[in-house]
Amino acid sequence: MKVTGFTYVRNGLTYGYPFLASIKSILPVVDEHIVVVGDSQDGTREAIVALDSPKVRIIDTQWDMQLREGGKIFAQQSNLGLDQITEGWAFHLQADEVLHENDLPALRDHLTYFADRPDVEGLLFPFYHFWGDYHYIRRTRRTHPFEIRAFKTGLGIRSYRDSQGFRKYPSVAAYDAGEKGTKLKVVEIDVPIYHYSYVRDPQLMRKKGNFFHRFWHADQWLKQHAASEQDFDYNDVDLLERFEGSHPAVMADTIRQKNWDFTYDPSRSTMSLKDRLLHQIEQATGKRLFAYRNYERIARRHR
Repeated sequence: MKVTGFTYVRNGLTYGYPFLASIKSILPVVDEHIVVVGDSQDGTREAIVALDSPKVRIIDTQWDMQLREGGKIFAQQSNLGLDQITEGWAFHLQADEVLHENDLPALRDHLTYFADRPDVEGLLFPFYHFWGDYHYIRRTRRTHPFEIRAFKTGLGIRSYRDSQGFRKYPSVAAYDAGEKGTKLKVVEIDVPIYHYSYVRDPQLMRKKGNFFHRFWHADQWLKQHAASEQDFDYNDVDLLERFEGSHPAVMADTIRQKNWDFTYDPSRSTMSLKDRLLHQIEQATGKRLFAYRNYERIARRHR
Protein backbone atom coordinates (compact mmCIF):
# COMPACT_ATOMS: atom_id res chain seq x y z
CA MET A 1 0.00 0.00 0.00
CA LYS A 2 1.44 3.34 -1.06
CA VAL A 3 0.38 6.65 0.49
CA THR A 4 1.42 9.96 -1.08
CA GLY A 5 0.67 13.28 0.54
CA PHE A 6 0.23 16.56 -1.29
CA THR A 7 -0.16 20.18 -0.27
CA TYR A 8 0.51 23.69 -1.54
CA VAL A 9 1.79 26.89 0.05
CA ARG A 10 2.97 30.36 -0.95
CA ASN A 11 4.50 32.92 1.42
CA GLY A 12 3.53 30.75 4.35
CA LEU A 13 5.82 32.60 6.76
CA THR A 14 4.43 36.00 5.81
CA TYR A 15 0.85 34.96 6.53
CA GLY A 16 1.48 32.80 9.58
CA TYR A 17 0.63 29.38 8.20
CA PRO A 18 1.81 26.43 10.34
CA PHE A 19 2.91 24.71 7.13
CA LEU A 20 6.08 23.23 8.62
CA ALA A 21 4.10 21.62 11.45
CA SER A 22 1.59 20.37 8.87
CA ILE A 23 4.31 18.75 6.77
CA LYS A 24 6.01 17.20 9.80
CA SER A 25 2.72 15.77 11.04
CA ILE A 26 2.00 13.81 7.86
CA LEU A 27 5.50 12.49 7.14
CA PRO A 28 5.22 9.39 9.38
CA VAL A 29 2.16 8.27 7.37
CA VAL A 30 3.28 8.84 3.78
CA ASP A 31 5.88 7.32 1.48
CA GLU A 32 6.30 10.68 -0.25
CA HIS A 33 4.93 14.17 0.31
CA ILE A 34 4.47 16.52 -2.66
CA VAL A 35 4.76 20.19 -1.66
CA VAL A 36 3.70 22.63 -4.36
CA VAL A 37 5.51 25.86 -3.48
CA GLY A 38 4.30 29.05 -5.09
CA ASP A 39 6.65 31.92 -5.91
CA SER A 40 7.44 33.00 -2.34
CA GLN A 41 9.58 35.91 -1.20
CA ASP A 42 9.71 35.12 2.52
CA GLY A 43 11.87 32.01 2.80
CA THR A 44 9.02 29.51 2.66
CA ARG A 45 10.80 27.25 0.17
CA GLU A 46 14.07 27.44 2.09
CA ALA A 47 12.29 26.47 5.32
CA ILE A 48 10.85 23.37 3.65
CA VAL A 49 14.24 22.41 2.24
CA ALA A 50 15.71 22.82 5.73
CA LEU A 51 13.43 20.04 7.00
CA ASP A 52 15.88 17.79 5.15
CA SER A 53 13.35 15.00 4.67
CA PRO A 54 13.91 12.46 1.87
CA LYS A 55 10.14 12.07 1.68
CA VAL A 56 9.52 15.69 0.66
CA ARG A 57 9.45 16.57 -3.04
CA ILE A 58 9.04 20.23 -3.96
CA ILE A 59 7.22 21.36 -7.10
CA ASP A 60 7.93 25.03 -7.88
CA THR A 61 5.09 27.07 -9.39
CA GLN A 62 4.09 30.59 -10.35
CA TRP A 63 0.63 31.63 -9.22
CA ASP A 64 -1.66 32.93 -11.96
CA MET A 65 -2.86 36.17 -10.36
CA GLN A 66 -5.62 36.41 -12.98
CA LEU A 67 -7.50 33.44 -11.51
CA ARG A 68 -9.85 35.63 -9.51
CA GLU A 69 -13.06 33.60 -9.27
CA GLY A 70 -14.16 31.26 -6.49
CA GLY A 71 -10.68 30.48 -5.19
CA LYS A 72 -9.79 28.58 -8.38
CA ILE A 73 -6.10 29.28 -7.89
CA PHE A 74 -6.17 26.99 -4.86
CA ALA A 75 -7.78 24.14 -6.79
CA GLN A 76 -5.19 24.63 -9.53
CA GLN A 77 -2.30 24.42 -7.07
CA SER A 78 -3.84 21.38 -5.40
CA ASN A 79 -4.25 19.62 -8.75
CA LEU A 80 -0.62 20.28 -9.64
CA GLY A 81 0.35 18.18 -6.64
CA LEU A 82 -2.34 15.59 -7.25
CA ASP A 83 -1.14 15.10 -10.83
CA GLN A 84 2.17 13.79 -9.45
CA ILE A 85 0.44 10.84 -7.74
CA THR A 86 -0.22 7.74 -9.83
CA GLU A 87 -0.94 4.90 -7.40
CA GLY A 88 -2.31 4.06 -3.97
CA TRP A 89 -3.79 6.64 -1.63
CA ALA A 90 -3.56 10.40 -2.19
CA PHE A 91 -3.61 12.34 1.08
CA HIS A 92 -4.28 16.08 1.01
CA LEU A 93 -3.37 18.18 4.03
CA GLN A 94 -3.62 21.94 3.63
CA ALA A 95 -0.98 24.32 4.99
CA ASP A 96 -3.02 25.16 8.10
CA GLU A 97 -4.12 21.58 8.83
CA VAL A 98 -2.23 19.26 11.17
CA LEU A 99 -2.47 15.62 12.25
CA HIS A 100 -2.07 14.57 15.89
CA GLU A 101 0.61 11.98 16.55
CA ASN A 102 -1.78 10.04 18.82
CA ASP A 103 -4.06 9.41 15.84
CA LEU A 104 -1.45 8.09 13.42
CA PRO A 105 -1.74 4.37 14.34
CA ALA A 106 -5.51 4.48 13.79
CA LEU A 107 -5.02 6.39 10.54
CA ARG A 108 -2.61 3.76 9.20
CA ASP A 109 -5.09 1.07 10.20
CA HIS A 110 -7.93 2.78 8.32
CA LEU A 111 -5.81 3.29 5.20
CA THR A 112 -4.76 -0.37 5.21
CA TYR A 113 -8.23 -1.71 5.96
CA PHE A 114 -9.93 0.14 3.11
CA ALA A 115 -7.13 -0.06 0.53
CA ASP A 116 -8.63 -3.11 -1.18
CA ARG A 117 -12.29 -2.18 -0.76
CA PRO A 118 -13.49 -1.11 -4.25
CA ASP A 119 -16.71 0.33 -2.81
CA VAL A 120 -14.73 2.88 -0.75
CA GLU A 121 -13.29 5.76 -2.77
CA GLY A 122 -12.13 8.00 0.06
CA LEU A 123 -11.96 8.69 3.77
CA LEU A 124 -13.88 11.42 5.57
CA PHE A 125 -12.17 13.26 8.45
CA PRO A 126 -13.79 15.29 11.25
CA PHE A 127 -12.40 18.79 11.84
CA TYR A 128 -11.41 20.85 14.86
CA HIS A 129 -11.66 24.46 13.68
CA PHE A 130 -9.61 26.53 16.13
CA TRP A 131 -10.62 30.16 16.51
CA GLY A 132 -9.03 33.16 18.22
CA ASP A 133 -6.42 31.15 20.06
CA TYR A 134 -5.57 27.54 20.84
CA HIS A 135 -8.26 27.13 23.51
CA TYR A 136 -11.42 27.53 21.44
CA ILE A 137 -13.01 25.71 18.52
CA ARG A 138 -15.91 26.66 16.30
CA ARG A 139 -18.40 23.89 15.48
CA THR A 140 -21.43 25.72 14.13
CA ARG A 141 -23.25 25.53 10.80
CA ARG A 142 -20.83 28.12 9.42
CA THR A 143 -18.01 25.57 9.47
CA HIS A 144 -17.60 22.23 7.71
CA PRO A 145 -17.66 19.36 10.23
CA PHE A 146 -16.12 16.83 7.82
CA GLU A 147 -14.02 16.85 4.66
CA ILE A 148 -12.39 14.28 2.39
CA ARG A 149 -8.66 14.24 2.95
CA ALA A 150 -7.61 10.80 1.65
CA PHE A 151 -8.80 9.11 -1.53
CA LYS A 152 -7.74 6.50 -4.06
CA THR A 153 -5.95 7.35 -7.28
CA GLY A 154 -7.01 6.24 -10.76
CA LEU A 155 -10.62 7.40 -10.34
CA GLY A 156 -10.44 10.74 -12.15
CA ILE A 157 -10.55 12.74 -8.92
CA ARG A 158 -9.89 16.50 -8.97
CA SER A 159 -10.06 19.35 -6.48
CA TYR A 160 -13.56 20.74 -6.20
CA ARG A 161 -14.18 24.48 -6.14
CA ASP A 162 -11.38 26.03 -4.02
CA SER A 163 -9.76 22.68 -3.08
CA GLN A 164 -11.74 22.32 0.14
CA GLY A 165 -13.03 19.00 -1.17
CA PHE A 166 -12.77 16.57 -4.08
CA ARG A 167 -14.99 14.99 -6.73
CA LYS A 168 -14.73 12.41 -9.51
CA TYR A 169 -14.79 13.38 -13.20
CA PRO A 170 -14.92 11.36 -16.44
CA SER A 171 -11.95 13.33 -17.79
CA VAL A 172 -9.77 16.36 -17.13
CA ALA A 173 -11.49 18.02 -20.08
CA ALA A 174 -14.86 17.56 -18.38
CA TYR A 175 -13.45 19.10 -15.21
CA ASP A 176 -11.97 22.04 -17.12
CA ALA A 177 -15.30 22.55 -18.88
CA GLY A 178 -16.97 23.13 -15.53
CA GLU A 179 -18.84 19.87 -15.04
CA LYS A 180 -19.95 19.34 -11.44
CA GLY A 181 -18.55 15.83 -11.17
CA THR A 182 -19.67 12.99 -8.90
CA LYS A 183 -19.45 12.92 -5.13
CA LEU A 184 -17.06 10.33 -3.71
CA LYS A 185 -18.26 7.32 -1.73
CA VAL A 186 -16.49 7.70 1.59
CA VAL A 187 -16.19 6.18 5.04
CA GLU A 188 -16.10 8.49 8.05
CA ILE A 189 -13.16 7.75 10.34
CA ASP A 190 -12.36 9.01 13.84
CA VAL A 191 -9.11 10.82 13.00
CA PRO A 192 -9.58 14.58 13.41
CA ILE A 193 -7.88 17.29 11.39
CA TYR A 194 -6.57 20.15 13.56
CA HIS A 195 -7.39 23.26 11.53
CA TYR A 196 -5.63 26.50 12.53
CA SER A 197 -6.87 28.89 9.84
CA TYR A 198 -8.24 31.43 12.34
CA VAL A 199 -5.44 31.38 14.92
CA ARG A 200 -3.04 34.24 14.23
CA ASP A 201 -2.11 37.61 15.62
CA PRO A 202 -5.21 39.79 14.88
CA GLN A 203 -3.14 42.17 12.73
CA LEU A 204 -1.73 39.28 10.73
CA MET A 205 -5.20 37.75 10.40
CA ARG A 206 -6.48 41.00 8.89
CA LYS A 207 -3.47 41.19 6.56
CA LYS A 208 -4.12 37.65 5.36
CA GLY A 209 -7.80 38.37 4.75
CA ASN A 210 -7.10 41.56 2.82
CA PHE A 211 -4.70 39.71 0.51
CA PHE A 212 -6.69 36.53 -0.11
CA HIS A 213 -9.97 38.30 -0.88
CA ARG A 214 -8.59 38.92 -4.38
CA PHE A 215 -8.78 35.21 -5.19
CA TRP A 216 -12.54 35.14 -4.66
CA HIS A 217 -13.60 38.60 -5.81
CA ALA A 218 -13.14 40.91 -8.80
CA ASP A 219 -11.62 44.40 -8.62
CA GLN A 220 -15.04 46.06 -8.37
CA TRP A 221 -15.85 44.09 -5.22
CA LEU A 222 -12.46 44.95 -3.75
CA LYS A 223 -13.08 48.65 -4.40
CA GLN A 224 -16.46 48.47 -2.69
CA HIS A 225 -14.96 46.60 0.27
CA ALA A 226 -11.80 48.56 0.88
CA ALA A 227 -9.06 46.73 2.74
CA SER A 228 -9.44 47.23 6.48
CA GLU A 229 -6.54 48.37 8.64
CA GLN A 230 -8.24 47.36 11.88
CA ASP A 231 -7.22 44.25 13.78
CA PHE A 232 -9.33 41.19 13.07
CA ASP A 233 -12.08 40.88 15.69
CA TYR A 234 -12.25 37.25 16.82
CA ASN A 235 -15.37 38.00 18.87
CA ASP A 236 -17.28 38.71 15.66
CA VAL A 237 -18.40 35.07 15.63
CA ASP A 238 -21.49 32.98 16.23
CA LEU A 239 -20.41 30.49 18.90
CA LEU A 240 -17.21 28.98 20.29
CA GLU A 241 -16.57 26.00 22.54
CA ARG A 242 -13.71 25.45 24.94
CA PHE A 243 -11.21 22.89 23.62
CA GLU A 244 -10.14 20.49 26.35
CA GLY A 245 -7.86 18.18 24.36
CA SER A 246 -4.16 18.30 23.52
CA HIS A 247 -2.56 19.79 20.44
CA PRO A 248 -0.21 17.93 18.09
CA ALA A 249 3.35 17.92 19.42
CA VAL A 250 4.60 19.51 16.17
CA MET A 251 2.57 22.63 17.07
CA ALA A 252 4.42 23.19 20.36
CA ASP A 253 6.81 25.87 19.06
CA THR A 254 4.04 27.71 17.21
CA ILE A 255 1.82 27.74 20.29
CA ARG A 256 4.71 28.90 22.47
CA GLN A 257 5.32 31.87 20.15
CA LYS A 258 1.74 33.18 20.49
CA ASN A 259 1.98 36.94 21.09
CA TRP A 260 -1.63 38.11 21.46
CA ASP A 261 -4.46 37.74 23.96
CA PHE A 262 -8.00 36.65 23.21
CA THR A 263 -10.90 36.73 25.65
CA TYR A 264 -14.03 35.12 24.31
CA ASP A 265 -17.20 37.17 24.89
CA PRO A 266 -20.27 34.98 24.17
CA SER A 267 -22.57 37.98 24.74
CA ARG A 268 -21.41 39.31 21.35
CA SER A 269 -22.63 36.23 19.47
CA THR A 270 -23.64 36.87 15.86
CA MET A 271 -25.68 33.66 15.62
CA SER A 272 -29.12 34.17 14.06
CA LEU A 273 -32.27 32.86 15.71
CA LYS A 274 -32.64 30.30 12.91
CA ASP A 275 -29.08 29.02 13.32
CA ARG A 276 -29.45 28.98 17.10
CA LEU A 277 -32.51 26.75 16.82
CA LEU A 278 -30.84 24.43 14.29
CA HIS A 279 -27.73 24.28 16.47
CA GLN A 280 -29.81 23.23 19.47
CA ILE A 281 -31.41 20.47 17.40
CA GLU A 282 -27.97 19.31 16.28
CA GLN A 283 -26.70 19.26 19.86
CA ALA A 284 -29.70 17.21 20.98
CA THR A 285 -29.84 14.74 18.07
CA GLY A 286 -26.34 14.72 16.60
CA LYS A 287 -27.84 15.55 13.18
CA ARG A 288 -27.09 18.70 11.19
CA LEU A 289 -30.31 19.40 9.29
CA PHE A 290 -30.24 20.83 5.74
CA ALA A 291 -26.43 20.75 5.67
CA TYR A 292 -24.42 20.77 2.45
CA ARG A 293 -22.34 17.62 1.99
CA ASN A 294 -19.77 17.27 -0.77
CA TYR A 295 -19.57 13.49 -0.37
CA GLU A 296 -21.65 10.32 -0.15
CA ARG A 297 -21.03 8.79 3.26
CA ILE A 298 -21.55 5.03 3.08
CA ALA A 299 -20.28 4.01 6.53
CA ARG A 300 -18.50 5.02 9.74
CA ARG A 301 -15.52 3.19 11.21
CA HIS A 302 -14.06 3.75 14.65
CA ARG A 303 -10.78 2.48 16.04
